[in-house]
Amino acid sequence: MRRFLSGLFLSGAIIQPVTVAALDGPAGGELAERWAVYEAEARKSVLDLQIQRAVATGMDADGRSVTLTSLNPLINSWFVLEVDGVSYHLENPAPQEVTVDLAEDGSLALGEYGVVESCRPWATGELDTARSAGLPYAPVCGQRLYLRNRVAGNRTNKEAVVDFLRDNVWFGESLVGFIKGTFYEDAYMESGETFDATAAGDAVAALGRAALDRAPGMYASLGFDLIGAEDKVVEAGAWYAVEDMPGIYASAMQPGMIAQDILRRPDETHGLDSVERQADVYLVAFDLNEFEIGYERGTDHPRLDWSPRPWGAGRADWLPGPDGFDRPDPLVTVGMLNPAHADRVAAVFTGGFKRAHGAFRATDMAQTNYGHHYGFLSHGVLMSKLHPGLSTIYVLDDGTIGMKTWTDEDAGLLPRLRFARQNGVPLIETDPETGDGVPGEQVRSWLGGNWSGSAEAELRTLRAGACMKSVAGRDFLIYAYFSTATPSAMARTFQAYGCRYGMLLDMNSQEHTYMALFPNDEENDGFAPQHLVSNMRYIDDTSNSGAVIPRFVGFSDNRDFFYLLRKEE
Repeated sequence: MRRFLSGLFLSGAIIQPVTVAALDGPAGGELAERWAVYEAEARKSVLDLQIQRAVATGMDADGRSVTLTSLNPLINSWFVLEVDGVSYHLENPAPQEVTVDLAEDGSLALGEYGVVESCRPWATGELDTARSAGLPYAPVCGQRLYLRNRVAGNRTNKEAVVDFLRDNVWFGESLVGFIKGTFYEDAYMESGETFDATAAGDAVAALGRAALDRAPGMYASLGFDLIGAEDKVVEAGAWYAVEDMPGIYASAMQPGMIAQDILRRPDETHGLDSVERQADVYLVAFDLNEFEIGYERGTDHPRLDWSPRPWGAGRADWLPGPDGFDRPDPLVTVGMLNPAHADRVAAVFTGGFKRAHGAFRATDMAQTNYGHHYGFLSHGVLMSKLHPGLSTIYVLDDGTIGMKTWTDEDAGLLPRLRFARQNGVPLIETDPETGDGVPGEQVRSWLGGNWSGSAEAELRTLRAGACMKSVAGRDFLIYAYFSTATPSAMARTFQAYGCRYGMLLDMNSQEHTYMALFPNDEENDGFAPQHLVSNMRYIDDTSNSGAVIPRFVGFSDNRDFFYLLRKEE
């Protein structure tokens, strides 16, 4: 955290802001003690996972006890303020510009561009007003900070039914699986009409073309317009710029079009059946030179308690959850983008598996590291441990965006992580010798890959995934929507598009694979979503006037999500 300079203005008066050593993070014996608590198999709170947390205490002018905890001083985003024993979860929406400290007089000291201002929202009643406002984010201290409030996340009837079954019916998990296998297999499959060679628009040169044996014209039922693709007829495997969305590109194909020298490589994937060979795949690429990426947990999911999947040595049922807790208190998760960023939002998409499916049911992964529950971290705050062997998308403190299989050595990155989300094992990973993407070791293993579905690996379903690609020194994050596919089809598709690493996100419904883009258009304030697939619009809400209220941006949701923001100039 940047320290304040002495002699700056604080509410009109020159003061010497207190420098609290604890806010520079623990060291020596204290750091060792925190690591011991972190590693211990014991009941704990989410705060015990924050090794680098810094705590400052003081007394305000009215004799109130005030404690400020910076949960990760390097990231400078989330804080817990405690006033006379009452806790408040505060968010700093501009961690690169605004510093947060506790001054000598017990007030909050907020610094920006060389000016420091004092704020005591508890003394003015502002905190009480913010807490009773019913808003997921309630501004305080002149909108420099936001109080995060507990709210109910929106969910569809199907989500409510599934949660009820899992929580209240002893055979709920198997019943949900039966419903998925019976009703949802191929339910969202699309197979666009194909044409002979057509002038479907110019491909985006920087991204090139997918490695396909045939590239016919095909109709892409996307919810947004592409430059050079009249009536949404595209050339399979080619990239097109998305209208009014600089830095965003889209492509479409069917796995059966992939070059045979990829499809026939031995001992890498299962063969593709006739259904998934002709199932539409839509991909959206983001030029990471132009965007920041973030991650938010939903109001409810992923949970922090145990998945029913791990067994034997992978469980410690006397603990409320694999990390020693089952609630995020005193932290609050709201399933919504901070409104301070709404004017820069470019895209949102659903995050990953719920906790029920976010752990292993078989192999040694189910019996080690507490079942390898998929970990996640938001705003520099670890909410569920990141486990080695799992595919991880992450963002560092310097803005670096990466995707990799987590290792024990990566624990050294924890203080620098701004966001992270794990989802299973890799679909493709980088060959260390060639640098090319090759299918992960578990792509052909239904239980080893924890792919969900039938034990015979026969269940196709709607799936979403993400991969990373580098082109001429530029990194692209690619989101892919598979209208029905197995992991083998996903891996082959990512190979054909030249990705170096790819991972699964979520599956089974358009709610779980939801994606919306937001045009860079001043006329609609960037708030009119355009969906990857048009039917996803039904997941959004509407105001009394009929205006669209987009999921994750306009209201809280029970599911986690990723968001991309346009970089500020």
